Amino acid sequence: MERRRLTRKVKVGNVEIGGGAPISVQSMTTTDTRDVEATLVQIYGLAAEGCEIVRVAVPDEEAARALPEIKARSPVPIVADIHFDYRLALRAIEAGVDKLRINPGNIGGPDRVRAVAQAAKERGIPIRVGANVGSLSKAILRRFGAPCAEALVESALEQVRILEDLDFYDIVISVKSSEVPMAIEAYQMISERCNYPLHVGITEAGTAWAGSIKSSVGIGAILAKGIGDTIRVSLAADPLEEVRVGYEILKSLGLRTRGVQLIACPSCGRAEVDILRIASEVEQRLKQIQAPIKVAVMGCAVNGPGEARMADLGIACGRGKGLIFRNGEIIASLPEDQLVDALMEHVEALVRAREGEKLARLS
Repeated sequence: MERRRLTRKVKVGNVEIGGGAPISVQSMTTTDTRDVEATLVQIYGLAAEGCEIVRVAVPDEEAARALPEIKARSPVPIVADIHFDYRLALRAIEAGVDKLRINPGNIGGPDRVRAVAQAAKERGIPIRVGANVGSLSKAILRRFGAPCAEALVESALEQVRILEDLDFYDIVISVKSSEVPMAIEAYQMISERCNYPLHVGITEAGTAWAGSIKSSVGIGAILAKGIGDTIRVSLAADPLEEVRVGYEILKSLGLRTRGVQLIACPSCGRAEVDILRIASEVEQRLKQIQAPIKVAVMGCAVNGPGEARMADLGIACGRGKGLIFRNGEIIASLPEDQLVDALMEHVEALVRAREGEKLARLS
């Protein structure tokens, strides 16, 4: 894991991006933004799952008119996704959104871009310049011949230069591709050419299953290079899944600690208990716990005790029974049918103890 690169700091509402701030997790609503109540229900669900910034589509005036109420009632910062009509960007700024996602090249001439940049600067609203393979201009494609990492980077930097010429520097950049190697190369290149914070993602990754794998490989590889300040997992699925996968990626790299990190045995012919059932049940019962703890569920005596000892809490199973470890020490030996309930009791006790310690430090 390479050392994380330090970038400029941008504030999106009360969330910092870049400047060494924790890598934030974003998502985007799938509701019709004009339906305020449905959109807010989804935003609250995303926030409860840990989403820290939510983007909403603003395709027309009616959607723009819904923004003030959405913004006023949202528990997290709101990003307005704008394309083609600069007036919608101005309406979003007036509504008090926390950030704009625009492509300066598709909202009109210099006067229109200047109007948006000036209004955003006056309100302290950052702008994300998003380049992806589906939005490359004809000029860029003629220049490079086909979509490629260099084309993505040059497209993004062209748009950035438009804003910089207007004395606007509160910028976040993304260079997304649905091709993982291209995305990795593009983020590597742009990180070497500027110090703006980077929004990392694999665009159009796919359905929940395939897209999660593709996003984990791509986003994980980029983050492992020390590149990236905020992420969005783009799935053709419930956006709650985007947030869950995002946190799993960050946890796997040791970059965020929200929620439980579950280590589970893959199972094999050595297992003498139904480890697949036990691991699945533990995973389901741990979903609502947000404390940053590590739990291991291991199925045999070969690796089980060692892995279980390295977790905050762990099970190492044998024939019809298992041991429960806490911080490397055996605390119980129980029949298989009692293991999960006992493990959950110890998890809840550990969570309560840590919450008590946290309150004691604050008092």
